[in-house]
Amino acid sequence: MAPFAKTGGLADVAGSLPIALEAEGVEVVVILPAYHTTSRKENPATIGRKIKVYFIEHRSYFSREGLYGDRFGDYSDNLDRFSYFCRQSLELLKEIQFKPDLIHCHDWQTALVPVYLKTLYKSDPFFRRTKTILTIHNMAYQGIFPGGEFSKTGIGSEWFTVEGLEFFGKVNLLKGGLEFADAVTTVSSTYASEIQSPEFGCGLDGVLNARKGQVTGILNGLDDQQWNSERNPKKTENKLNLQENGGLGVDKEIPLIGMVSRLADQKGLDLVAEIIEDFCSKLGQFVLLGTGDLMYHRVFEKIQKKFDKTAAIYLKFDAALAQKIYAGADFFLMPSRYEPCGLGQMIALRHGTIPIVRKTGGLADTVKDCDETPDGNGFVFEEYSSKALYQAVERGIKAFQDKQRWQRLIQRAMRCDFSWENSAKEYVKLYERLAGVIIK
Repeated sequence: MAPFAKTGGLADVAGSLPIALEAEGVEVVVILPAYHTTSRKENPATIGRKIKVYFIEHRSYFSREGLYGDRFGDYSDNLDRFSYFCRQSLELLKEIQFKPDLIHCHDWQTALVPVYLKTLYKSDPFFRRTKTILTIHNMAYQGIFPGGEFSKTGIGSEWFTVEGLEFFGKVNLLKGGLEFADAVTTVSSTYASEIQSPEFGCGLDGVLNARKGQVTGILNGLDDQQWNSERNPKKTENKLNLQENGGLGVDKEIPLIGMVSRLADQKGLDLVAEIIEDFCSKLGQFVLLGTGDLMYHRVFEKIQKKFDKTAAIYLKFDAALAQKIYAGADFFLMPSRYEPCGLGQMIALRHGTIPIVRKTGGLADTVKDCDETPDGNGFVFEEYSSKALYQAVERGIKAFQDKQRWQRLIQRAMRCDFSWENSAKEYVKLYERLAGVIIK
């Protein structure tokens, strides 16, 4: 949860959504582990007007360098760590006498909460009216452990079945959450449909199909305070600075594509690797910021050496540089194999940087193709191939060269509203329906 601990987009959601919910009249308490990296001065901390954020402390479980793992992989005792976190979170609510109408859980790390409420706490009067929602931020991460470790959950062995947490002989925490939660959401309506198919369901499409009517897609919002384009209103100046700092040719007429991404297959880096030499030698300039798979580090290191005047490659994490890329590039590239929601395209649009995306997940819900609809705000391709990507890039550059059309496109992009207010209202409707209360 930003600003306390961060390893990905979930932190941004967990930091922004409670404040948006509070503005809608929801009384919110947030609970997360007291990670070693957690930035806080007191327990509980306070965000928004009066939202209390509690930290579950356990030195041997959470006082480590990483959140879920280190450079060697996931921590081997993650089942112990997050079973403890889920149990202690429920005990904390009793301790502070905060009787929730609803507990909103995120990803596999919290998926045991709905399970515990309907097993270990089934007869506890404190939670008699409490409902649960589980939000899936990425179906690929499920919290899977050896079957022999099931007893660590503290749940009776009768729940280690196909109808419970058993998954091909292993323990699957996300599956348990999907089976026991009162409602399931994910972070875009298209992704909600996709994960109910074998291609994107990661083995759990059958579980989701079994409760089809209870799976909802609610788009993540954007923190307007953090990504405020009014702080950087000079688009051309931003571009020239980005070119100069990257050792590129400083020329506002050269199309500049930016990319801020984890370097992984999910993000479509294999497609980028196939077209980037042709692009840098013929069409324009390319700026990449990110870290990830060693294979892609090597690919883009070679690109940097070969095209030092048309490519600037930064293999690191740098929040300030990311902001400069969003603000200064002409295009923002997201050719993802799958993308549950994606924030990069929303941030880019906020800055008048036009997205080139693949039609999947949240990208399909937020970017409409300029050549197909009058209110288009980007360039979209559907087939997962380097040829389709390259054609989308060429269409984008053609639009860039038509200055009047390009300015209209920039203005349309900056008017897109992806604020948390809209998404929070959707969550409130779901909360009210589940809890049987009217919040306002």
